[in-house]
Amino acid sequence: MEDVCEGKDFSFPAEEERVLRLWSELDAFHEQLRRTEGGEEFVFYDGPPFATGLPHYGHILAGTIKDVVTRHQAMRGRHVARRFGWDCHGVRNQTEIDKLLEIKTRQDVLDKGIGVYNEACRGIVTKYVAEWEAVVTRVGRWIVFKAGYKTMDINFMESVWWVFAQLWHKDLVYKGFKVMPYSTGCRTALSNFEAGLDYRTVSDPAVMVSFPIAGDVDNASLVAWTTTPWTLPSNLALCVNANLVYAKVKDKSNGTVYIVAESRLGQLPVKAKASGKKQATSKGSMTEAVQGGLDTESYELLAKIPGSSLVGLKYTPLFDFFLELQETAFRVIADNYVTDDSGTGVVHCAPAFGEDDHRVCLAAGIIEASGLVVAVDDDGCFIDKISEFRGRPVKKVDKDISSVDR
Repeated sequence: MEDVCEGKDFSFPAEEERVLRLWSELDAFHEQLRRTEGGEEFVFYDGPPFATGLPHYGHILAGTIKDVVTRHQAMRGRHVARRFGWDCHGVRNQTEIDKLLEIKTRQDVLDKGIGVYNEACRGIVTKYVAEWEAVVTRVGRWIVFKAGYKTMDINFMESVWWVFAQLWHKDLVYKGFKVMPYSTGCRTALSNFEAGLDYRTVSDPAVMVSFPIAGDVDNASLVAWTTTPWTLPSNLALCVNANLVYAKVKDKSNGTVYIVAESRLGQLPVKAKASGKKQATSKGSMTEAVQGGLDTESYELLAKIPGSSLVGLKYTPLFDFFLELQETAFRVIADNYVTDDSGTGVVHCAPAFGEDDHRVCLAAGIIEASGLVVAVDDDGCFIDKISEFRGRPVKKVDKDISSVDR
């Protein structure tokens, strides 16, 4: 206990700096490389960071793990060359230059000249190199900064193309479709990381849409819920869960019949109650007017339906822009990704704008027969075929589409 107390003033930061000075005096890292030179090589490919931003906790954590791996292999006698690099491509760099040059659209880039724009991007990729080197060195990582590689170097880019060529020659390259985040400003697909840049919380309108079922004896409509009304013109299918139970209910005020998941009956719109009537409390407790989530003053339960029996039903789409596809599209399909803990238990599918939408419509043969319907151009505006909203940015017509009465 006495020894512990004597060391109570021990400073970890000071000790770390002492070790760093010792390593520098001994040229320890390069000495290790010299002593293992000619030995078994351990190749370590280090995914490079962007130099357009300062290092943060995530970089330090990942860098520490990388350092542990390479040190362990070097201690086993292997020669481990470690070379730092910089990622010079992608939206991170473009975002910086767009702010600097006040770029708003792709046309602005063309007006300034692609060469001018590219040169401006090249000029910022090493903006924070000094800060990065100081931080990485301070955390004790052994790696070479001198002559660090850059992904914009010609030899690096050619090496990537060489690898791609090998895949091509081995017939391992195919053409397909995948739903990706997309930038209308850059007119390009984004990685998940890039899509998260400059993240903001915004409010999206949530709407319920009814789709009349063809030939139903009660003229019932399936009710779908969506937070992306702008995708409704591209609707090609409705997806249910075959394992859920659905309920057919009649609106007592106008005789309209709806179908939703039984567990989501409480989501149906309810007319304002007259004063004095019993209704659910704010905590959702049951009353005489609410049974199994259904407001019995507003709706009458007609039947309970297994989700599997809904599969294959045809329905009338909200818009008639793609009626030529009705032979294979505009039908009910099923998948377990549809849950009963949100929405209505019925999901509207626009296969060009959702990963699950694309997957289930592909599996159901709708895309193969109808093709991939993309109702939006590269600038994020509706194409001419969407006559009611042609040329308008999709997010600016959400409210208009939400108010459509079909």
